[in-house]
Amino acid sequence: MRMKNKKALGIAMVITACTFWGISGLFAKGLFNVSSSITSLWVTQSRMTAAGILLVLFSLIKGDHPFRIFKSPHDTWVIFAYGIFGLVPVQFAYFMVVQYGNASIATILQFVGPFFIIAYQATFRHIPPRRIEIICAIIAFIGVFTIATHGRFNELAVTPAILIWGLISAIGVATNTLIPQKMLREGRVHSLVITAWGLLFSGIVLLAIHPAQPRVPNLPVVWFCWLGVLIIGTLIPFQLANNALKYIDATTFSLMDAFEPLSATIGSVLIFHLNMTGADIIGSILVIIAVLALNIRIPNHVPGNKS
Repeated sequence: MRMKNKKALGIAMVITACTFWGISGLFAKGLFNVSSSITSLWVTQSRMTAAGILLVLFSLIKGDHPFRIFKSPHDTWVIFAYGIFGLVPVQFAYFMVVQYGNASIATILQFVGPFFIIAYQATFRHIPPRRIEIICAIIAFIGVFTIATHGRFNELAVTPAILIWGLISAIGVATNTLIPQKMLREGRVHSLVITAWGLLFSGIVLLAIHPAQPRVPNLPVVWFCWLGVLIIGTLIPFQLANNALKYIDATTFSLMDAFEPLSATIGSVLIFHLNMTGADIIGSILVIIAVLALNIRIPNHVPGNKS
């Protein structure tokens, strides 16, 4: 295959992956609309546990030796921390915003996660932010503030809970990227193995913390949406994202991230009749532009970890 064709294939794969991640929020919103007994916690627990088991089995079939990590207590602990402090806030907080808001605002708020990476690097690694990063952060803040107020700056248009959970999910994006970063760079453990065990560890811990399960209606629409969250939101996009890196670099990958909030927003408007004001559109565009400009400057972006 020609180099140009390989790059086009890689771009198509990552666009599909990011679009699927955005669409998965729509499936979750469909679940929450079916019954109030379906909670963000149940969706997170069941999705993580099922996806973790399936990915461990898949990595075993691929010959990635997923059980080898237990020979290294350090690697096991890092992956456990990645699951608990990275994947849990990314997943649970995101679904909380979807449940009480919509997939569009959940994805937009989560999209500002890279700015928490900059804050962490400045605070703990003493890496001062560049001018472009400061400018992008200001633009993103203006965008989020515009969405939160619908342009009416004297009152909030969304509940404080939605904002708080959204920012927690954005912090999760940062921890989700930072915790396994060294392990991924060193290449000791395959990214599929890291994500598989991270999902399974976090799912098991959430089940241990809250073992009581809600009475989920046994309806076809429920299992259709749940499978959508699992397959469209985890299994397919993860594989597409990892395979795309064979053909494109991480910077190109990061530029395609914009398809996630775009697909979530368009889907919310078309399926759930989300009414977006002019301020919402402007705010969303500002956030997307800011993060895209920022990602050009972050070559070590770690894709595929939104599982």
